[in-house]
Amino acid sequence: MLSNMDRVRLAMAATDEGFGLSRGEVDTWLRYTSIDAPAELRLSREGDAYLAATNHAGVATSLSSEWPLWSGEAPPGFKAFIASDTGQLHHLVRAVWRLARALPSEPFRAFAASTRDLPRTTEAERLIVQRIGQDIFRESLVDYWSGTCAVLGVSEPKLLRASHIRPWAECDTDEERLNVFNGLLLAAHLDAAFDGFLISFHDDGQILISSSVSASDRTALGLHEGLRLAKVASAHLPRLAWHRNRLALLAAEN
Repeated sequence: MLSNMDRVRLAMAATDEGFGLSRGEVDTWLRYTSIDAPAELRLSREGDAYLAATNHAGVATSLSSEWPLWSGEAPPGFKAFIASDTGQLHHLVRAVWRLARALPSEPFRAFAASTRDLPRTTEAERLIVQRIGQDIFRESLVDYWSGTCAVLGVSEPKLLRASHIRPWAECDTDEERLNVFNGLLLAAHLDAAFDGFLISFHDDGQILISSSVSASDRTALGLHEGLRLAKVASAHLPRLAWHRNRLALLAAEN
C-alpha cells in the first residue's frame, strides 16, 4: 500500500516533470498523462525503490539502455523502471516526458499541425515552412539528448546544433527529415565537421575521422579516436551507415 507521503512524492515527480494530468489510482499505481507528451505514466513504490512505468514502446526501449527494468509485474501494456530515490525518480520521469515528445511520430505531427495552413507556392514560403520544421527537429533532438551534445556533453544551448545524418534536402519525406533518429545534437564545431562529412560514427558510437582532416586540424579541434556518441539506438544504424559511406566516397575523391 502507498502511504500518504509516497503519494505526495510521486505526485510531485509527475507534475514537476511534465505529467500534470492526474488520472487517479489503480492497484497502487498513480496514473498521469501530459498535454505535451503522447504517453501515459504510472508511478508506484516497491520497498525502498520508486517505480515509473510507461506504455510508450519507443520510450521504454530507449530507457532500457540507461535505467534498470523492474522485474515485478507492471500494469498490462506497460514497462516499469526503477529509481533508487526521489532525485532519480524526477530524472526518470523527465526522461519519459522528453522521449515521448521526441520519438517518431510526434515531431512530424507537430510539424503537420503547425504548417497545415501555410502556403508553399513561392521559395520564400517554402523556406518559412522549412524553418518551422528545422526548429521542431532541433527541439526533438534537445529532448532526446537531454539538452547536451551527444559526444561532449556540452549543455550551453548557444553552442549546440541540430545535425541531420541524411541532409534535409536529400530526405524523401518530411517524416524522415523530422525523425529524431536522423539527427544528432552536436557542439558547433562537431556539427560543422559532421555536416561536411569530415567525421562520422561507427555503429558502437566511436568517432570516424576522415583521412582528409590533417593532424594539426585534429589537434586544434580536439578530434581523437576516444570520442564517441553517448548512446546509439538501432534506428540510428542504417542512417549512420549511409553517412559513413558518403564520408568514404568524398575522402576517396580527395
